[in-house]
Amino acid sequence: MHTITVKGENITLDLLLYRLHKTTGNGIVERALELNPDIADVGAILPIGTVVTLPDPVPVPTTKKLITLFD
Repeated sequence: MHTITVKGENITLDLLLYRLHKTTGNGIVERALELNPDIADVGAILPIGTVVTLPDPVPVPTTKKLITLFD
């Protein structure tokens, strides 16, 4: 987990997650909201000085089943 203090303007939770993990998918936004239950009370744009705990990403399986037409 990472703890970040907002130091700029117009920063949102999903922007922080994208900058750190290069994605906002796979339920990472929901996990961040669970770690920061009161963050929704401050609004979509986080005020400067807000401390946010960000989750570690969940690895996504990269294996795919190979389909061939000639088996």
